[in-house]
Amino acid sequence: MPHALITGVTGQDGAYLARLLLGKGYRVFGLLRRSASADVVGERLRWLGIEGRVEMLDADLSDLASILRAIEAAQPDEIYNLGAQSFVKTSWTQPILTGQVTGLGAVNMLEATRLVAPRARFYQASSSEMYGLIQRPVQDEATPFYPRSPYAAAKLYAHWMTVNYRESFGLHASSGILFNHESPLRGIEFVTRKITDGVARIRLGLAEALPLGNLDATRDWGHAADYVEAMWLMLQQEQPGDYVVATGRTTSVREFCRLAFAHAGLDWERHVRVDPAFLRPAEVDVLRGDATRARRVLGWAPRTSLEEMVAEMVEADLRRHRERADRPSRGPGPPP
Repeated sequence: MPHALITGVTGQDGAYLARLLLGKGYRVFGLLRRSASADVVGERLRWLGIEGRVEMLDADLSDLASILRAIEAAQPDEIYNLGAQSFVKTSWTQPILTGQVTGLGAVNMLEATRLVAPRARFYQASSSEMYGLIQRPVQDEATPFYPRSPYAAAKLYAHWMTVNYRESFGLHASSGILFNHESPLRGIEFVTRKITDGVARIRLGLAEALPLGNLDATRDWGHAADYVEAMWLMLQQEQPGDYVVATGRTTSVREFCRLAFAHAGLDWERHVRVDPAFLRPAEVDVLRGDATRARRVLGWAPRTSLEEMVAEMVEADLRRHRERADRPSRGPGPPP
């Protein structure tokens, strides 16, 4: 039975990846940072029905000693570093924390792997935000980076340190440059979940309007459940490498709104309001990925269409709000 260790296991990607690996017969360990209430920290794992099957180990990405202990305990064959301060807007108000967790945290994971489990295969969650002010209309592995936020800069440092550890110490270390990927498990602070949650609230009469920022920002959106499969495939290759994971289709926030509201039988223009408070100090206007290498080498391709994903997210948020209305005093429900 292969062992896998996942940082960020209670997040969207970590939960889907844990489910995938468990389905393949892995023993799955997750790093748990003890900073959240225990009754809500595993909500995404509960949502997927796997909470009791992931073995939790106490550790923090900013504490090398705790990571060393966790790796020694897990004896992993594969390590997936998905943990980060991943909300772009927060990175401007907490740039030092973002650098410590998202950037240096990845180096702590790499160093601990080198010292304790040098034969383990390592995955680093890189981000399309690293392209920032895009240098080419479509971005692939050879496109120059131009980060436009503290989050993107921290991710870029982690990305290049992964390359450095691969080339300097011979680690089987790969990076997935994942473009935006969403699901019903996406955090409510991210614009896609904010939209689908807002649609559900308005449809059920719990709200009248949905305030948003830049409606013209354009992203390449896929489904997280598809993207975690690409992570696993990277670590099954004989040689490590870096891969763009994307759909190749771009959609604006405005169009995402239209699709989500239309699924609920609503006109988005009657409810969406632009609020300057949600605008970024430096915007990334458009991102579009070229996943040719992932298709050719990994045999990977996205399976879920944007329309299917939006419908799934709206339905999940409608279900959440209906369940909350039905059980006001029964404790926490599905993830917020």
